[in-house]
Amino acid sequence: MKNQHRWGGLVLAGLMASGVAAGPAAADEMANDAGMGALAGFSTLIYAPVKLVYATAGILFGGIAWGLSGGDNDVMMAVVGPAVRGDYVITPAQIRMEEPIEFFGRDPEYRESDENAQVASGSAADESISHEDF
Repeated sequence: MKNQHRWGGLVLAGLMASGVAAGPAAADEMANDAGMGALAGFSTLIYAPVKLVYATAGILFGGIAWGLSGGDNDVMMAVVGPAVRGDYVITPAQIRMEEPIEFFGRDPEYRESDENAQVASGSAADESISHEDF
């Protein structure tokens, strides 16, 4: 019985030691994530109403443009599309500048071609730099 308590105590001490060793780094990362989340939430409180006003104005002026153009849907979509597409919420990834904030929306086909061009240029840049260059 005494041996079981000793082994149980050793296992418990080992678990606590591993938790203490990982604790400060995990706590710093969690605090950083919480700060980024709070900043993203606060930024959204300012950004979202501005984006909603812009989108509403785009819909209104798109309707006026549609009426003045004699019912041409392409004219209307040229005004409404950029206004209603894009981001309405700021995310922590956008705060860290890992993703762009898109206020003026783009058509999905243009967004995909821009992402493909960035991936292609990024991989070519990685291949052209080597440790011998330094």
